[in-house]
Amino acid sequence: MKLSLFAPIAALAAGTALVTFAGPAAADAHMEAGAPTLEQVLAMEHRDDDRARDQYRRPAETLAFFQVEPTMTVAEYGPGGAWYTRVLAPWVMPQGKYIAFNADSDARTYNSRAQEARAKAWTENFIAGMAEGSGMPPETFTVFEIDEMPEGVAGTVDRVLIFRSMHGLNIGNAADDVLKAARLMLADDGMVGVVQHRAPDGASYDDYGARQRGYMRTEDVVAIFAANGFELVDSSEVNANPNDPANWERGVWTLPPVLATGADDPRRGEYQAIGESDRMTLLFRKAD
Repeated sequence: MKLSLFAPIAALAAGTALVTFAGPAAADAHMEAGAPTLEQVLAMEHRDDDRARDQYRRPAETLAFFQVEPTMTVAEYGPGGAWYTRVLAPWVMPQGKYIAFNADSDARTYNSRAQEARAKAWTENFIAGMAEGSGMPPETFTVFEIDEMPEGVAGTVDRVLIFRSMHGLNIGNAADDVLKAARLMLADDGMVGVVQHRAPDGASYDDYGARQRGYMRTEDVVAIFAANGFELVDSSEVNANPNDPANWERGVWTLPPVLATGADDPRRGEYQAIGESDRMTLLFRKAD
């Protein structure tokens, strides 16, 4: 049986997203049907446009490696285009709790007033979209920036998940603040799962740390976590792509889904054949 809960999420500019649901009737039908399995969520109609990326993002295998269970409280950092939100929220919300959180928008610098306005409206837009689409009151949803963490969140989160965002946190000098917040919200046995575009073996920091190419060296990600009170539990090759040399002049955005060099690039077919980037998959816990 195919279950339906969410309609597609409409992505907004500057990495924000407006979340829409299939509507109250569909939500009620979903709840009556009982909590879906992850396999059922991955087959839902609202993911029809997302499913082509499953071969690169491997959501079932990734969430299994992160030891995520649908009864947990799961916090997703920076949902952005909300690809993983459309997996996590319908799977977790019936039995557990889904949280969306983001960095402090007041601590960022912006290229324009319009970009600033979009970033600062992220929390309200995310909540409004979820409430409108589901027919549930806004207070049902836990969505916040790290400087406005609601009372009662600290010490309650089982998993914090950070998908393909560490490079932005690193280059924007926001990683420390976000990871400090993550440590605060985690339960004693909580863990952080990270998927991040991976720099080649032997890459220099100048090319992949100080310079924004989207890729990071694994040792730099581990070091950032260590500096913020975490230790590495395990790593996985579930999101590896050995066909990606990860040395593109225009960075990770050369490859799908962005294909930044444009439709006229004679190498576009090569990029599409490679697929999405090579990625590290890391699991961290609080260090003593």
